[in-house]
Amino acid sequence: MIAFGELDNAKSDRVESLRQMFSAIPGIVVETPANVTVAMWDKFIFISATSGVGAVTRQTMGEYRSNPETREILRHALEETAAVGRARGVPLPETIVNEIMGRIGAIQPHVIASMQKDIMEGRPSELEAQTGAVIRMGHALNIPVPTHEKIYEALLPLEKKARGN
Repeated sequence: MIAFGELDNAKSDRVESLRQMFSAIPGIVVETPANVTVAMWDKFIFISATSGVGAVTRQTMGEYRSNPETREILRHALEETAAVGRARGVPLPETIVNEIMGRIGAIQPHVIASMQKDIMEGRPSELEAQTGAVIRMGHALNIPVPTHEKIYEALLPLEKKARGN
């Protein structure tokens, strides 16, 4: 699945050209969302939560979404990032966390995020670009992000080791 569009949400020849090109590839689902910023934040909310929770629990998506305690951590991480997005002026729907939780429930249970895989294998990861970014934006906007802070604190020593620090 690929989603793209102009940052100002305008219809353009280049977006249409890309849409046609990708649509011609078997197995690719192409979307040109009405608001590409909302689509990008939807993805960021999803990936920052699933990467962080997966990496800190060392569990597959099926495992941590099925456990009430880790499912709650996941929900809190999603809610925090959505709050940051809204504080940045992104018109995220109030239902976004429930929608993402529904999508997570439909993902194959054995799936793990790339950041999680990198951390588990001792490689440099996207910790700063995902969890770290949520924390930095949250702090700048006075939005509490305690779940992301705890995830970051737990993963930072592994990230530093992977980067030789």
